[in-house]
Amino acid sequence: MSAAFRFVWQKKLKIAGSLAVLALVVLLAIQAVPYGRDHDNSPVRLEPNWDSPRTRELTVAACFDCHSNEVVWPWYSNVAPVSWYVQSHVDEGRRELNFSEWDLVQDEADEVVESIRDGEMPPWYYTVPGTGRSFSNAELGELTRGLKATMAASGYPQEGGEDGEDEEDDEDEDRR
Repeated sequence: MSAAFRFVWQKKLKIAGSLAVLALVVLLAIQAVPYGRDHDNSPVRLEPNWDSPRTRELTVAACFDCHSNEVVWPWYSNVAPVSWYVQSHVDEGRRELNFSEWDLVQDEADEVVESIRDGEMPPWYYTVPGTGRSFSNAELGELTRGLKATMAASGYPQEGGEDGEDEEDDEDEDRR
């Protein structure tokens, strides 16, 4: 190795090391920002009158970690900047639809079945294989049928066919 090459290589390593130390310092410093680690789970006020225990079971598995006061906070929800995203997502989810505060108006309740059918909910990153939170098409069909009945009984009618399914349900067998 020539001296010039060694000099350039050492300089690059020094810069990379300095950047790594800086990144670590910033990562440690942002842990002091208090947002995202409150993890408030207010008491459950009122849940919907579920059409069946199975609908509640599927809804708990698919929706409650963002749309209830019974969130199970994962370990990474305590580490910034991921904690900021998780807290923001849960705050938004609770604002739009909160299964634990059914005594209040639920802004997005009339669209819950459509959101599941369209693949918007649960979000893809929530159902990553290996998390124990992936759902078969049959389970998603059960969930949409049960939620359609539950929402209608609660005064939030849902759009869709009589049987709670639509022709798109079978198109993508492995979407989750």
